[in-house]
Amino acid sequence: MSQTKQVVPAAVQFVDIAGLVEGAAQGEGLGNRFLSHIREVDAIVFVLRAFEDPDVPGSHDPVEQLGTLEVELVYADLESVEKQVEKRRKAARADKSLADEVAAMEAALGHLQAGTPLYRADLTPEQRTLLKPFFLLTAKPAMALVNLDESQLEDPEPLLEPVRQAMGTIAGVPAQDTVVGLCIQLEAEAALLDPESRTEMLEALGMGEGALPQFLHGAYAMLGLRTFFTTGEKETRAWTFRAGYRAPQAAGVIHTDFERGFIRAETIGWQELLEAGSWSAARDAGTLRVEGKDYEVADGDVMEFRFNV
Repeated sequence: MSQTKQVVPAAVQFVDIAGLVEGAAQGEGLGNRFLSHIREVDAIVFVLRAFEDPDVPGSHDPVEQLGTLEVELVYADLESVEKQVEKRRKAARADKSLADEVAAMEAALGHLQAGTPLYRADLTPEQRTLLKPFFLLTAKPAMALVNLDESQLEDPEPLLEPVRQAMGTIAGVPAQDTVVGLCIQLEAEAALLDPESRTEMLEALGMGEGALPQFLHGAYAMLGLRTFFTTGEKETRAWTFRAGYRAPQAAGVIHTDFERGFIRAETIGWQELLEAGSWSAARDAGTLRVEGKDYEVADGDVMEFRFNV
């Protein structure tokens, strides 16, 4: 529609790291070197194998694998909290403002000692916020990707439902959206094809658009991310923002000056804009809205910001 010279899609960075082995928290396998790789990520995706393969060691029960992974992450967090909590208790005796932080750490400690990952623990949003500076592994939201073979795609539910039961509700996102089944082998083969051939292959296998988009959308939702767009002849870009952002905060995603000097935002949903045919046509039709500082940006908004600094 905009005859754009450059298109910039939304992006989420995934870091593929070596698998955890039993005893990693005590240094087995890559041990703490592995764990340090994921301290600062926003979320964790467990890749669980559900098919039998004599060349791949270990269990092919995804629930058992999930349990092993969670135990190792819980051990690592328990060690981290035990090291930190006594220091914070001493500091809180002199600085009463640290009392809530200590209480959050003690609550986390109790759950970890019971073997419960913090993403499934009964912690308040305030406690979770106070724990963020400690980069605890199980305090991050998590997804499970169940790797199936081609024959299991016909009826994956008996394999996926036990994993959903084990995962529960994480970060307010139901397990239905945080447990995804896909055949990584087929998805990898499809990814090598051109778009038309890929569509034909996936439809022939009864896979629709494939599980990869479902997984990506699930990851996006789990992180509380949304997208707004800017468009013009030079560039059309998808910008990622947190759910609940007001218009000035969304403007700040583009540049801090936009947020600092925010005046107003011209806004329209992407579908309405395409139906109108152009920005000026939408303005003439009255479907282009002028929104102020209190406007909560919706997923899929197309926006043009006015600012002055």
